[in-house]
Amino acid sequence: MPNIGPLELAIVLIIALVVFGPKRLPELGKSLGTGMREFKDSITGRHDEERQRERTKRALEQESPATTREPEAAEAAEGEVVSEPRE
Repeated sequence: MPNIGPLELAIVLIIALVVFGPKRLPELGKSLGTGMREFKDSITGRHDEERQRERTKRALEQESPATTREPEAAEAAEGEVVSEPRE
């Protein structure tokens, strides 16, 4: 199996530039990268772990919303008056 060197890579990039044009090439590169990242995440199961963390976070927020808010907002929600610092 032959190795791909810098010259061959440059030829492929030039052909891609001629075929797709300079405006469309960055879009194709971005979509190719996104597709490769999603494929890798699905193979490794990383995406499933992130979903599980989000579900856990949402469940915790629903159970105790006062602890997830800012301290000032929690005090104001409890009916205490929060004074702003004077200059």
